[in-house]
Amino acid sequence: MNLRWSFAPLAILCLAACTIDLGSLTRVEPLVESRVRGDAGPKLVMLEIEGVITDFEKRSRLGSTRPSPVARAREALELAARDDKVAGLVLRIQSPGGTVAASETLYHELMMWKQETNLPVVAYMQGIAASGGYYVAMAADRVIAHPSTVTGSIGVIMTGVNVSALMQRFGVEDQTLKSGEFKDAGSPLRPMRDEERAQLQSVIDDFHGRFIEVVDSGRPELDGVTVRVLADGRIFSAKQALEAGLIDQIAHLDEALDEAQKMAGIPESQVVVYHRASEYQNNIYSRTPSTSVPMVDIDVLTFANDRLPTGFYYLWPPAIDLP
Repeated sequence: MNLRWSFAPLAILCLAACTIDLGSLTRVEPLVESRVRGDAGPKLVMLEIEGVITDFEKRSRLGSTRPSPVARAREALELAARDDKVAGLVLRIQSPGGTVAASETLYHELMMWKQETNLPVVAYMQGIAASGGYYVAMAADRVIAHPSTVTGSIGVIMTGVNVSALMQRFGVEDQTLKSGEFKDAGSPLRPMRDEERAQLQSVIDDFHGRFIEVVDSGRPELDGVTVRVLADGRIFSAKQALEAGLIDQIAHLDEALDEAQKMAGIPESQVVVYHRASEYQNNIYSRTPSTSVPMVDIDVLTFANDRLPTGFYYLWPPAIDLP
């Protein structure tokens, strides 16, 4: 028996009898609050910074939208700023970094929140907090890492390839038209000229300089010379980062929350998270990823074009795809 065809009438009957609300797939739910630890006292907000940090909004083929990590963080920060019961913020960072612009924007939003609320911010590195993930952590008053964290990678990267030899092999010619000699700098269709390489490197050096400024500001106990030595793109284990002065403490998440409570000057606290109503949350280890989409097992809901576009990144490793 052909099982695939035997189930076809049943599938047709189900579709005829069921109503599918496509509008529910295209709406973005507002963030709601859930308590994940503690029963009394002021609130500590735990804000998830997860995945590649971008300001790209993603949309599925059926129109389902997921806000960018930057937009989601801004929404959560606004909720926390309006709640007079909030006593502090804990950033739970699980990110390899992201675009230069998005990392800077998220850092700026966190710094503005601190100035507006005058409340303590603790960064907790969960697993990986490299490059742009570390950049964002520099907005915190205290930086704590999980014992197995990978961090650092203080640097900028622009990936590229040269396929001109492959094109020549198959008789393919570059016919690019441009308005100026630098307009196609970095093109994969031909070798890069020395002057183009120098010009692109100057842009990377500027972004790298900004990264160093942020680390220098966020780690005042380190002098500028030391920061520059550490900012060569290398990654650090949690132990290495502590010895280098890039973080303040190695601990687990519950201990980081205790530290945030202590910094807030409160004897007890309720740890709360903001999440979409469809996202499961019941303890401090539950995750509220910015990559979540409606839980519908239909292939057409997968997001296309998730590969990172050409650009400048605070990112490690450099060839990672969007989640």
